[in-house]
Amino acid sequence: MDTQANNLPEKEEVRIRPFWYSDYWIFPKLITIVTTLDKHGRINAGAYSHIMQHDVMHKTPRILLGFRNTSDTFNNIRQTGEFVINCPSYDTLEDMMETGRFYPEGANELDYTNYTMIPSRKVKPPSIAECPQIIECTVDKIYELDRTQGHVLGKMEAIVMDKGLAALPRAERLPAMNLPVGLGDEKRKYYFYTSTHDVVMHELGDPPDFEVEPVAGEAEEEAAEAEAMEWDAQAQEMLNGVPKALQKMVRGQVEGTLRDRGETAVTGKLFEELAREFGLSEELLDRYRADADTPA
Repeated sequence: MDTQANNLPEKEEVRIRPFWYSDYWIFPKLITIVTTLDKHGRINAGAYSHIMQHDVMHKTPRILLGFRNTSDTFNNIRQTGEFVINCPSYDTLEDMMETGRFYPEGANELDYTNYTMIPSRKVKPPSIAECPQIIECTVDKIYELDRTQGHVLGKMEAIVMDKGLAALPRAERLPAMNLPVGLGDEKRKYYFYTSTHDVVMHELGDPPDFEVEPVAGEAEEEAAEAEAMEWDAQAQEMLNGVPKALQKMVRGQVEGTLRDRGETAVTGKLFEELAREFGLSEELLDRYRADADTPA
């Protein structure tokens, strides 16, 4: 295909090298300040962006963080088992960058900023008052990946937000929080950011009506799956109460879990027990219902 003739951009392959995710690839990330205590009780704060949700559908969701396994923050978490994820405002960008400097071990980076330390509710490391959203965590698991990398899987003990933010619709909450979004760096010296102040909302509508060509054997496979386990009337009624877009996923998870536990049928009682175990509540289901008016 002639891309120039079709006015399409010409492509080139670039070399995959260390720091590809910063030097080439534009990888927007939420920037946070992780506060910890070392084994002597000294405060440490560091700027980190390798953070994401882990198992969002579980009733006790966890969060995943990535570190250099030689960093003070990683070592403190490994030694004490606690940490706080603070999300600063874009308005405090200079102070946030100060926590990214390589201060010597034992220094409290927050002493060189205008941030205010406040007690956390569930853990010992302090929180930062100027941060509009905060997650207090304890360690669930620690993974030593190789000679240089480590991951921490944290239990979320508390989510703390500025009063009134959680009640705002997302279109209002994002600019109100004005969080910095990292866009990478150049030569590990010049760092680039944007913010959540300017927000564009796009409504996800239903797909257009069309028929998908059947695949040979697919109908038989679906029928076999449907007959894999018997559902009693109560369980089937509960499944019917799940939004249609989620029913296939829920059915598969319920049957798979019960099969692993030696069950041969899905009863209402078993479904209720799994729903409680995995946090499948009415509050969660309302998030996926078309008529839900609760802010996301």
